[in-house]
Amino acid sequence: MSKYPLFDRSRLRIRPLAERTHDLDVSEWLKLDEPPPPFSHPDLPPVAARLAGARKAGAARIWMMGAHVVRAGVSRHLIDLMDRGFITHIATNGAGVIHDYELARIGATTESVARYIRTGEFGLWRETGELNDLIREAARGGFGLGEYVGKTIAEAPEQFPHHELSILAAAWRRSIPVTSHVGIGYDIIHEHPNCDGAALGEASYRDFLIFARAVENLEGGALLSFGSAIMAPEVYLKALAMARNVAHQEGRSIRRFTTAVFDIVEIRGDIHHELDKTDPGYYFRPHKTILVRTVADGGESFYIRGPHRATIPALRQALLEAA
Repeated sequence: MSKYPLFDRSRLRIRPLAERTHDLDVSEWLKLDEPPPPFSHPDLPPVAARLAGARKAGAARIWMMGAHVVRAGVSRHLIDLMDRGFITHIATNGAGVIHDYELARIGATTESVARYIRTGEFGLWRETGELNDLIREAARGGFGLGEYVGKTIAEAPEQFPHHELSILAAAWRRSIPVTSHVGIGYDIIHEHPNCDGAALGEASYRDFLIFARAVENLEGGALLSFGSAIMAPEVYLKALAMARNVAHQEGRSIRRFTTAVFDIVEIRGDIHHELDKTDPGYYFRPHKTILVRTVADGGESFYIRGPHRATIPALRQALLEAA
């Protein structure tokens, strides 16, 4: 037993979501026929061409994304791209699952950190905390975290009136894995008394193994990262090492594939070369990991800078044209 005292979660006061002020609601989610913010980039057509080629070859088309992608209001675009075969796997963090779940359940998401941290109410919302119960069920039933939440939303539409906007539910219906890669203490549901760290770790680690299996099919494929400075490059790096370890034993290679990073960070110099360690930009992991190191033996990479609400619809349009 630890010799240090623990925080007693039974002292917490949990409030219903109906009492929370939300920063985003369904009215801000783009429709497919609604004009998105204007955006163009010369690398959109080649990235679209590589994805189309990966689809034709039956290779992996992996999309990794931070939670801000869900908040950007482009869920319909991602669901449409699943339907068109341009996505075979989605990887997100714990917050991505939370935003998707809240949106499907109440048609709103996102609270003001600045407002609620002052009163100690940030993150302590009853319905969101019920995700912990689903995670425990996922671990007990042998499911991945993202998989089971998507299954729950898809199979109980009466409880999730906005389920048509759920990326997780859409993926479950189409048998496309959505994996959630969680860091303990990163997400608001970890504050709640019903959070089970063992179940959380088991379900999320199963997601990691599902993701690593998908990376085994990356030869000739494509991996895209949207707004994830830590989770995407770190999870991808370890999964690629595992996949290449097995491939080498079997006389195969995982070298010729495409990576692309979509973010708002300015990368100085040539994106295909690492910056010097004295440059703060060296520590932007998507650059050195996704754009340089992991494609150094025969792959190619692209960097497209812009807000997700503009870049993802623009990429979808480029994919429609490429197809």
